[in-house]
Amino acid sequence: MSKDMMRAFELYQPESVENAVGLLGRLGSDGWALAGGNDTLDWFKDRAKYTSSVVDLSGIESLKGIRETADGIEIGALTTLTEIESSPLIQERFGILAQASGRVASPQIRNTGTIGGNVCQDTRCWYYRYGLDCYRAGGTTCYADTPEGQNREHCLWGADRCVAVTPSDTAPALVVLDARMVIQNGEGEREVPAEEFFIGPEIDIERMTVLEAGDLLTAIRISNEWSGSRFYFEKVADRNTWDFPLVNIASAMVVEGGVISRIRMAAGAVQCVPRRLTVVEEVVTGSAPDEETAALAGQAAVRGAIPLNYNHFKIPLLENLVKRAIRDS
Repeated sequence: MSKDMMRAFELYQPESVENAVGLLGRLGSDGWALAGGNDTLDWFKDRAKYTSSVVDLSGIESLKGIRETADGIEIGALTTLTEIESSPLIQERFGILAQASGRVASPQIRNTGTIGGNVCQDTRCWYYRYGLDCYRAGGTTCYADTPEGQNREHCLWGADRCVAVTPSDTAPALVVLDARMVIQNGEGEREVPAEEFFIGPEIDIERMTVLEAGDLLTAIRISNEWSGSRFYFEKVADRNTWDFPLVNIASAMVVEGGVISRIRMAAGAVQCVPRRLTVVEEVVTGSAPDEETAALAGQAAVRGAIPLNYNHFKIPLLENLVKRAIRDS
């Protein structure tokens, strides 16, 4: 399906956020913000998506780096996954994000791939990626959700015409850390909680985040609220390198007096958005993180799951990941 030849486009290379936001606002739906380019260039080479104007953000230094703030840290959207994985500050305070970043793709991709690009990347459903006219592409069919459809990697919850899932490894970690996504456009700056940044097909089937034409994700802010918690991250994929998750799990837990006093948990690749496991959080709070609690948590995590033809295995997989997150944190 790959054609390996991109169509021509106008390239803009702003040197400041203000210039980038101005360009994106002026270009509107024709403007495409380029970060590391790992997802973008796949789309362009395969000619499954096209834009007439690309805004290359790589020259904007203020979008790069990890900065300590009065109440936590701020990560520029163009900070590479390798920088996040190897940052002593993130390892010390928010180790789950370092772990999740270190499981993305391959070392070569992590060297160029950015945290902003990772959370904004589009879904990997191959019907959609190959340019078929599915619902997400503006058509009237979900090719994955048919008797013949190949849907091993698709959703257990949240299907609304489209059954694709979020492919990001860092997204569940950011939801667990209650991170805030900083977005700028021509009207100014706003913050959106990570849990609300990702949207499902019931809100807009052609987008996976709240970003609209003219918006630019500039930074991610994480407060110290969950700093130093008992963290757990695990990703299950067909291969340890390169592959997207079949299921991943992220958890932050505070244990006081032998019982779980606070916890946040989220799973990826089971829904179009990172799935916050609030029912698990409610079940385990106030209990010891032992085998019995872990078993109850696992059972609670998979309530209401609706498997497709080929992804039934995700149900016991998620159940066991949740058990381990409780027991082994």
